[in-house]
Amino acid sequence: MSGTSAPTSVRMPVMAPDECFRAFLVAASTGKIFSEEEAETIFGLIMDGAATESQIAAFLMAMRVRGEQPSELLGAVRALRVRMTVVDHVPSDTIDVCGTGGDGHGTLNVSTAVSFVMAALGVPVAKHGNRALSSRAGASDVLEALGVSLDTDPAVLGADLHTRRLAFLSAPNHHPAMRHAAGARKALGVRTLLNFVGPLANPAQVKRQLIGVSAKQWMKPIVDTLEKLGSERIWCVCGEIPGDHPDGIGAYIDEVTLAGPTRVEALENGKRLSFSLTPDMAGFQTAPVSAIAGGGPVENAVALEALLHGSKGPYRDTVLLNAACALHVAGQGVLLKDQQPDPAALVRLVSLAAHVLDNGAALAVLNASRARHAAGKAALEGRAS
Repeated sequence: MSGTSAPTSVRMPVMAPDECFRAFLVAASTGKIFSEEEAETIFGLIMDGAATESQIAAFLMAMRVRGEQPSELLGAVRALRVRMTVVDHVPSDTIDVCGTGGDGHGTLNVSTAVSFVMAALGVPVAKHGNRALSSRAGASDVLEALGVSLDTDPAVLGADLHTRRLAFLSAPNHHPAMRHAAGARKALGVRTLLNFVGPLANPAQVKRQLIGVSAKQWMKPIVDTLEKLGSERIWCVCGEIPGDHPDGIGAYIDEVTLAGPTRVEALENGKRLSFSLTPDMAGFQTAPVSAIAGGGPVENAVALEALLHGSKGPYRDTVLLNAACALHVAGQGVLLKDQQPDPAALVRLVSLAAHVLDNGAALAVLNASRARHAAGKAALEGRAS
């Protein structure tokens, strides 16, 4: 008697992670645009070590050449956020101030200096930074040159935000998965999508950010991404630099600038706003980007300390202009009137920031950070002896 056999399931072949990435790399070379879900998978493979350095470099450049897409940014940020080491129990009004880098200008460290000013004003800052990848001196490099400790314990960092109002979150300590892409990024030495991804994955999960970009087409997608991920107030800024620009030097800079107008794409109380700031609104004269040209970590550290000691000039004015914007983002002042910048309000907030530079309060924040580093070093040496 014949019978009918029960249907059997067909086992589909499962690609190994490295084979899967190679397939995505081939697709990228043909110009394919990836969905948010695909991008999360791709960047998850990169962050999990499934791709070689040369493959990662090839993929990042293929995306850059054909133009990275908002869906790919959102997917990459999601991939990084689920893999990061989080700092919990931070003050609800904590902010971050950072630039995405890759503008080719090699300026002094503006957002790091702003962090000391903001902490001196009582605003908690979870300053997210990295070592130089597409620049000469990243935030972590300069802090190290200043003798500032980069703590790794999330509990200590969270406590710092409550007590000292400042915590430096070194990207390698909180995004270990990104180490797989570090070699490729440094070898390329140009802006890639990953320049945007890190600043959108602050380990303290801040809801307020002043974030600078050097590619104006990315301003809206960056704010869109942060809004979808739950941010409350965002200013994405892009400084415009007038004139001719030699190869490798962009017409934009990733901060509020003295060189020309700064475009702002903002998320304010659930509303989206677009406007421009100019240095004269704050009473500052324009100055070329070359006026704040930086060098290596030691040179930039010397300039930052001189600033905190009261040194005047374009570096100070640039920091004050950015700090005034950060105060608005933090809810410590209102810079807008009828959804446009109010010059009188901008001048008031610049004055507040200038006060803590002139009275030594911002320098005291640096010195307290140094003292803590020295105490920790001495304790380690004592245990070792």
